[in-house]
Amino acid sequence: MSARDVKIRNVGPKSAAWLRQVGVRTTEDLARIGPVETFLKVKRAGFRPSLNLLYSMAGALADCHWADLPEEQKQELLLALDAAESANPIKTRWEKQKAASEPGATPRGADDAAGESAPASLFDEPDDEDRSSGGGDADRELSRFE
Repeated sequence: MSARDVKIRNVGPKSAAWLRQVGVRTTEDLARIGPVETFLKVKRAGFRPSLNLLYSMAGALADCHWADLPEEQKQELLLALDAAESANPIKTRWEKQKAASEPGATPRGADDAAGESAPASLFDEPDDEDRSSGGGDADRELSRFE
């Protein structure tokens, strides 16, 4: 395996780790997937890359430093990125979780406005009516941390 297969040009250690996480390990992988789709894979994996990563990957494919990319090519990359994000918007993990648990559900704020309560989270404070009346306040008085 040549050095070109091991290290992608213009990509530092942190970005290289992100790329490995999404299955891009070589320049050939990058060429096959493309810089825009690879950038979106990194974002969908939960990382927060800057546009410099997009430019670095395009520079790696052009075999030049990312700062030497022509301005027209950078603008084309941005247009392609906007089009790809519009076609398949990136959802947050909370949006994905909500969609998976309640197909066709409306956002939480809309449920509350309609008078329906959202399912309780593990970290939500229980309502007063949910607490047992058998000493919740008495236990609270005995706490040495308050």
